[in-house]
Amino acid sequence: MAWLEVLDSQALKEGEGSEVLHHGNVIAVFRHEGRLYAVDGLCMHQGGPLARGKLASGTIQCPWHGWMYELETGNNAVTCQRMLRTYPVREIDGKIEIDLET
Repeated sequence: MAWLEVLDSQALKEGEGSEVLHHGNVIAVFRHEGRLYAVDGLCMHQGGPLARGKLASGTIQCPWHGWMYELETGNNAVTCQRMLRTYPVREIDGKIEIDLET
């Protein structure tokens, strides 16, 4: 695994998302219901910014057109088709890190 530090822990409050850019890739990192999640940051419908979406019951809803994705799997919440890549994420020593190689 190749862990990459992306945020200070304090920068991501419960119920919020943050957008991270890495080599041209947009990744959305969320703190939801006491857990951290990291998924592709652009909606598959029309590229809406998922980090600015609404979190509810383990899903993120795109702020542009309402498409919903499961945070754990990256699946579309309606069709159950995998649409977003998910990334391992952890919190160590006040920093949030993601693994881009898994």
